[in-house]
Amino acid sequence: MSHRSIDQVEALIGEKVRSYRLDRNLPQEVVASKAGISRGSLQRMEAGQGSTLRAFIGVLKALQLEDWFETIAPIPGINPQIGRASCRERV
Repeated sequence: MSHRSIDQVEALIGEKVRSYRLDRNLPQEVVASKAGISRGSLQRMEAGQGSTLRAFIGVLKALQLEDWFETIAPIPGINPQIGRASCRERV
């Protein structure tokens, strides 16, 4: 996704939010109310016209997509090479 502009990423996120909302057969009014934002804010988000992080998080929670947070910052596994180096016996 690094080759996309910020505007393109914003539009893509908006499309995904709209798609998830429609897949759940939820009207904008319901999602906006659950997210604690106005319907207009949700419309702008879905159109890729900007949003606050707070509004985005609210919408993800309203759509029951909190697990998405784990995909953007997964807990790293243990690198076996680093593990061996740090386990060397100290003299």
